[in-house]
Amino acid sequence: MLGVFLIFYSYAITSPEDRAQIVKYIREADPFWILVSIFLGILSHLSRTIRWNYLLEPMGYTPRIRNTMMMVLMAYFANLGIPRSGEVLRATALATYEDVPFQKGFGTIVTERVIDVIMLLLIILAALISQTNIISGYLAENGFGLGSSIVLIMVGVGGLFGVLALLRKSSNPFAVKVRSFLKGLLEGVLSIFSMRRKWAFIGHTLFIWACYIGMFWVIKYTVPETISLTFGQLLVGFVAGAFAMSTTNGGIGLYPIAVGKALALFGISAVSGDAFGWIMWIAQTLMVVVFGAISFLLLPLLNRDK
Repeated sequence: MLGVFLIFYSYAITSPEDRAQIVKYIREADPFWILVSIFLGILSHLSRTIRWNYLLEPMGYTPRIRNTMMMVLMAYFANLGIPRSGEVLRATALATYEDVPFQKGFGTIVTERVIDVIMLLLIILAALISQTNIISGYLAENGFGLGSSIVLIMVGVGGLFGVLALLRKSSNPFAVKVRSFLKGLLEGVLSIFSMRRKWAFIGHTLFIWACYIGMFWVIKYTVPETISLTFGQLLVGFVAGAFAMSTTNGGIGLYPIAVGKALALFGISAVSGDAFGWIMWIAQTLMVVVFGAISFLLLPLLNRDK
């Protein structure tokens, strides 16, 4: 619902002339660069699939790449409808078609998310270092001080430890089930330390995020005004888009707004910034919808014995 509201909001705050110009940019976008962006997206999903199998291997599971690739694509497709539902779907499909217990499969997915958060934090750090003055000034103007952020993090961590302490001491049947579930999750998370191919795992992680940034980078060639943007400036837009993707289901509505606002920090007009965001979002969403829907159909057909 939030995404739909944001689409209407974005429509309402732009003039008919600006909307016409945005549509013009989208229609005239060079299909070559859009296809390059989509291709990089497919490579990132394939790499994520292989990396996921590395996490499952130490627990004694060797699922078929074909199946896990379709599960990954299905998960992204599901997240367009209900945020974070894709992670549950992946673990459920893995249990159904590859006989991996749900909590263990879900634990490896949690591990992936932890690694992704670390990588995003590193990219945020790189963006801050390359564009320190502009970003710090913008955050200060909007009330995001360093002190308040640290306090909020400390409160959240303290609350988490408090809940875990209560679960450990409780003999309630529900608490016992939760502890058992968390134990399975922990085994999945710790699988990274016992895998044979740690360096291959790290290599795929770096490749995945290089593809993500590359997907974003090449879109600059589809809008004349954004061609001159530097790598550091585009990193800021990339980070803004990443937060938008995690806030609404698939970034619907919010992604173009967030990217446009980020690029405006570097003198890009609202029309060009919004067009950039829409072209990027449409290309990647179309890829997820097409390949995700195909995976939904093929996975049960190719695994009829399950």
